[in-house]
Formats: sequence, structure tokens, C-alpha cells
Amino acid sequence: MMGSTPARLILPASRLSLGIILNHPLRILVTAFLAVACMATIPLGQHVAVAADANKDGTSQPDFTRGDAIPEGYVHDWNLGPTGLRGWIHSDRLETSDARQIKITQVEAGSPADGVLRVDDVILGVGDKPFGSDPRVAFGKAITAAETPTQDGKLNLLRWRAGQTDVVTVKLPVLGHYSETAPWDCPKSQQILDRGLTALAERVGDPSYRSVPITRSLNALALLAGGREDMLAQVKKEAQWAADFTTDGFKTWHYGYVITFLAEYVMATGDDSVLPGLRRLALESARGQSTVGSWGHRFVGSDGRLGGYGMMNSPGLPLTISLVLARRAGVDDPEVSEAIQKSSRLLRFYAGKGSIPYGDHHPWIQTHDDNGKNGMAAVLFRLLGEAETAEYFSRMSVACHGAERDCGHTGNFFNMVWAMPGVAESGPYATGSWMNEFGAWYFDLARRRDGTFLHQGPPQARNDSYRDWDCTGAWLLAYAIPNGNLHLTGKGDSSVRKIERAEAESLLDDGRGWSNNDRDRFYDSLDTEQLMSRLSSWSPTVRERAAIALGRRQDKVSDRLMELLESGELDARYGACQAIKWQRGRAAAAVPKLVAAFQSDDLWLRILAADALAGIGEPAKSAVPDMLRRLASNDLSNDPRNMQQRYLSFALFNQRDGLIGRSLEGIDRQLLIRAVRAGLTNEDGRARSSFSSVYTNLSFQEIQPLLPAIHQAIIEPAPSGIMFADGIQNSGLELLSKHRIDEGIELLADYARTQKQHGSQKRIIVVMKMLESYGAHAQRVIPQLEATANYFEHEEQDFPRNLSRDKARIVRETIQKIKLSTDRPELRSLNLAL
Repeated sequence: MMGSTPARLILPASRLSLGIILNHPLRILVTAFLAVACMATIPLGQHVAVAADANKDGTSQPDFTRGDAIPEGYVHDWNLGPTGLRGWIHSDRLETSDARQIKITQVEAGSPADGVLRVDDVILGVGDKPFGSDPRVAFGKAITAAETPTQDGKLNLLRWRAGQTDVVTVKLPVLGHYSETAPWDCPKSQQILDRGLTALAERVGDPSYRSVPITRSLNALALLAGGREDMLAQVKKEAQWAADFTTDGFKTWHYGYVITFLAEYVMATGDDSVLPGLRRLALESARGQSTVGSWGHRFVGSDGRLGGYGMMNSPGLPLTISLVLARRAGVDDPEVSEAIQKSSRLLRFYAGKGSIPYGDHHPWIQTHDDNGKNGMAAVLFRLLGEAETAEYFSRMSVACHGAERDCGHTGNFFNMVWAMPGVAESGPYATGSWMNEFGAWYFDLARRRDGTFLHQGPPQARNDSYRDWDCTGAWLLAYAIPNGNLHLTGKGDSSVRKIERAEAESLLDDGRGWSNNDRDRFYDSLDTEQLMSRLSSWSPTVRERAAIALGRRQDKVSDRLMELLESGELDARYGACQAIKWQRGRAAAAVPKLVAAFQSDDLWLRILAADALAGIGEPAKSAVPDMLRRLASNDLSNDPRNMQQRYLSFALFNQRDGLIGRSLEGIDRQLLIRAVRAGLTNEDGRARSSFSSVYTNLSFQEIQPLLPAIHQAIIEPAPSGIMFADGIQNSGLELLSKHRIDEGIELLADYARTQKQHGSQKRIIVVMKMLESYGAHAQRVIPQLEATANYFEHEEQDFPRNLSRDKARIVRETIQKIKLSTDRPELRSLNLAL
């Protein structure tokens, strides 16, 4: 390894199965952390090269010591703590775990690294050893260690420059150790908070200060949380901005944070001059809520329904928190209280079942949090005095770290902002353990030398949605939690149980063993006994991972799963159902015990039992009559959103894997009709759409009793599940046009204009084809179609103009075909058909 040829240490990249396919169509969950153990010492003057395995996108990891360049378009680099450096790190499928080099992209003048490193230098390791694992994590941990008195601020790095490798030292200020209960009783946390607040106050006080409304509100909240009188002038100025705030953009995203700041300001200072603005914002938000209690990208339209993607919990949760705080601050209005009640009812359902998902969807069980929404929920339900619910979501927050916490949908901004507030609900040992596991290195890597923070983002090659957002206030709020100055961060009495260190460590362990590139290996390495034990976990995520791992094996575990199904522990019974589902037909013997579980008083056990029966498939069809009877019934006092009906719709009627989604042979028609009629009124659009299979599997004579319900499902879209609400409308219209139902002509003409915009450029083609099938009969709606074409051409808002013009052209082409048609097929009347 000596001589003129540089040493080359090949560090093989991990290429493991992606494993579980995410089952939610809207969610692109991105998480990553995989430590590859490989430590080596190389003599000074030599360097480390990296393996050039191809990424998923076809690019290769560059080796900067051999002259490779940063791949074009891969612009994401990282703040490297308070060193004054920024550096580029190779990422693959949202992980930096395979990288072994950091290329310096920026050196701040006058910073600790100035004169020690320069642009295009390559950091190969910490101390005199090359990186043997994720360099981003290793560098962050090295900063944490360097800031202790033991290392006296000395950050030793293995630097490569122009073919020469040397150990160099960057001298950092000594801040001390993180305490075992950080940020509580932690001098280092206090120093970070003090320095950060000083820098933030200077920034906010600048007359030219501007920021995204979300981060501006978080910055103001941090100044308020600091409790320093010398910063009250800046806080008051920000309160005046917030009281006057409005936007034509995505109000739901901004209002929650603006209202939260205003409410906290009023309660902290007693300044009621901003109350009119607070009341205005709160009432706008309450009135912008959907009929089911949700918010989306925007407030509801005149019909009380959301547009676009429909319900989105990421803005909805902060809005609900903000309304609770506004009510405490003096906005005592029935509309605000009703909005809180409706939203909390919707969100409460997810407690004990998984993470709060993207929208009105299944509980998210792939990871222990999803974009920070469990942290939001922990805060919300503590504010509402619901300790048990808050405790569950806080435990989920503690278990979310590393791979699970590092990423998120469109970026990890919210996953990080709400991490510590959620964790802190479980007390100082929870925060201290979580900081030791993940937060310390992550926060220290994000902290700049002046004490401020920028959004780092997930390990992805290109930009995320929040690139360069000012995270100073968000991160400082985490350090300010012990001050107890904000209701948001725990002010006042809390009945949420505080956990001990051993329990905190156990929760952290629950979050290990998963990364975006390595979802299966850890659980596949466990023996059957260990997996069976994990089926009884409190964590739905742990149970699901164990269930799926058992499903991949051929071990005969059905008898043991049936025993678990009769356990006295509800979590164990949940886990048994989850595992039986993944055993598929091998678990056919479990059908009688699943049918018994389906009679349980526990709603979620009934739902999971139905899901397991669907997973078994054909051998479980004996359960269909019981399931149909349940689907047709309502128990709104215990199940106000008819969730049982929703999940039974999927288990029975999904075309791909529903028990009777492909065939209705042998199914009692009267029982079926009652169940479908009830299901078509469910408030979830996706649940309604599952009944499309019935439309194709029944003859016209059999389906006649359902025609009024089918008609109603067309003209009254589901109030939730907006993204999928058009499914049953399209199927209904197709059914009416197929059988030439007269009333279908007007329904199609109306739908051409009133259908949701998303995807309408494709849907309009199908709608016009159906209308054409009526031949000359459709001539009576030509005036309406001409008005629709004119609307698309000249009036349609919030839609690409070229697509609107395309829709207008398609409608006008259809008008011409209808005008020329002489075909008059025999029509049936909806009323006569009954």
C-alpha cells in the first residue's frame, strides 16, 4: 500500500431488498439510516476510495480522491455544524449510509474551519481513521464529542487535499456534555438556547426581516419561549404582523402556526390588542373546516367539501392545536369549539392503531411517526386533557428516530419540528434518551456557528420542499421546553405519564431495525420465538414488521397464532390478526377463531379480524354473511364515523383482494343489497368506491333495487376521501350509460363540469364517450355542454390553462358528434326501472 499508487479501500455498498411495498397511494415515505461496520486505519498520505456501485437512478457514487465531480443536478449539501463548513455527501434512495467521503462545498470566512479546510477538500474520516459508517452521522457525533471539555473543542478530521491525506484540527467552542435528561438540567442545551436566541432576536429585529409564515411564527414562538424581557419588543412587532396576517395561498398550512403564536403571545403578555386578529384567524379556520372535521391544502368550498387531495392531517393538526390555544386565549366562540370537537374526534380514532396518516386513510404502521403528526397529536391531546391518548402518541414519537425520523413526505421539516415536543410529553428521561440516540448529533450538525439553524432535509440528492428554510425557532423551541413558558411546550399541569429511563430505552429499541434501503433484514434475522414475542408489542409498527416477517417464512405457526388470538391482552390479539393476515391461506384453520374475534366489543379487533379473514381469502368466505350484516348496521354512538363499515367495505368488495370483490356467487342477494345500500352512504370516498365491483358482478335485474342509492352516490359525492370520491361516481355513471338509463344524460352533463379538477383532463374523455353512447338523445344537453366548454376555455381557475383548453376542445368535439348522431337507443327511466 506504499509508494506512488494511492491505497484503495473498497467499502461495498449495501444493496438489500426494498421489502415491504408501501400500501398507501398518496404516501411517499422516505426514511434512511443503515450503519455498515467497516473500520480501518490508513497511513497519512494515503486515501480512501469508494465503491462505484450504481444507484437506483443509474448514477454511481463519485470518488472525489480520483477526480470525480458531484453529479450534475445533485445539489443537496449539508451544514457541518458550527465549523463554518458545508459539504456534499453521496446519497442513494434517501440514505447516506453507503457514503465514505464528504466534499467541502463552502467555507465561511472567519469560521473555525477557515484556514484549515477549503472548497474541494475531501473529509475522509474523523480523527485518524476513515469513515466506517454513515459519514453524516459520524461527523455529527464528532461535533458533539468535540464540544465537551474532554476534547477541549478539538475536532480532528482526516483531510484529503490534492493527493495528500492529513489529520487537521478545527477548534470549536466548548459547550459541555448533553445531560442524561437533556434539554432538562443541561448546561449545554441552555448555552445553545441562549446563543441562538441572541442571534435570532438580532435577525428578527432587522427592518428587512422576512420569512415563510410558518418559520416566522416558529421564530417568534422561540423568542417568547425564551422568556427574556430584552426580546419583548421583537415579539410584540411579530404579534402585530401575525394579527394582520392573511394570504391567498395555502391558508391551512400557515394559519395554524400564526394562530398558535398569537394565542401564546396573548396568554404570556396579556396584550389583548391583537385579540381581534386572533379571533378573525380562528373563525376563518373553523369555518374553513370540512363537514367531517378535516382541512386540506385550502379551506372548504361552498359545498363543505375539500378540493384537490382532500383531507391532509399535516396542516389539520396544527390548526386544531391553534384553535385550542385560541380558545384558552379568549376566543370563546361556539364555531371554534365545534371545529375542535370534530377534528379531535377524527384524530382520536388513530390512538393505539398506528401513526396519524396523510389524510383520511388507514393508520400508518410502516414507521412510528409520519411527518411529525404523532408529535402534533401528543401535544393536542395533552392540551385537551386526554392523558392516555397523548401518552400513546408520545410513545410513538420516542420510538421514531434514526431512519424513521430522518425523512418525510416532501422533506423532513415537520418530522423534525414536532419531534421533541412529542417526545417531551413523556418527560426528561424520554428526551434525554432520544437526544442521546439521535437528536444530539442531528441538532449539532444542523447548528451553525452563530447559533442559528437551517433546514437540513432528508438524505436526498436533489432539493426538497423546504430547502434553506430558517429552522432556528423550531430547533430552539426544543431546547426551550424546560423553561415552561408556552402551553405548546408543556406549560401548566400535565397528567401525561412520565417514563423512566429503562422504558425510554425500550421504546427506542422498538424503532430500530428498519431503513429505507433495508426494511427486512433485521426482522428476518430474528428467530420465530422473537417474532412471536413482538406480536404482543404495544407498537402497531413492531407488530406489523414481525407479522410480515413471519409471513415470509414457511414456519407452521398457525396454532400458536390462534392461541394468541384468544389472549387476554388486546395488543396480542391485534398482533395475532396482523400475523394471520400475512399467513394467507396457510391460516385457514384460524377462520372460526377470527369469526369469534369479529364479535368482540372492541372495534379495532373486529376490523383487524375482518382484515385477516380477507387475507386468508377463499377459505374464509363462510364469514361473509356476518360481515355483511355488520356492514349494514350502524353504531354511531361508539363508532361515529362508521369506521367498521368502511373497513368491511374494503375487506369484502375490493376487486383485488376482497372476499367477494371478484365474484358474488352464492351470496344472499337481500343481505347484499342492504349492505351495499348502507355502504354507499359512507362518508369515505374510497370505501364507497370499493362497491364498484358490485356494479360489474350483478345483472341489471339484480342491481335494480340499488339504482336509487347508486343515483344518490353520483349526485352527492362523499364528504371525505376526496382523492378517491370520483371512483364510485364514475362507476355509477358507467352503469347508467351502459343500461341507457335516461337520467344518466343530465348526470353526465353535470358531472363534466362539477367533477373534481385533479385528473379531470383524462376523466373528461371517458365522460364524453359515455355521453356519446346515448346518441341523439344527448342533444337536449348541448346548451349545457356549450356552457361547460366556454367555462373550461375562459373561466376555469387553479388549473393549467393548456389542460383547460384541451378539455374545452374535447367537449366541443363531442357536441359535434352528438349533433350529427341519428342513433336513438331505447332508454330506460330510472323511475320505471324501480
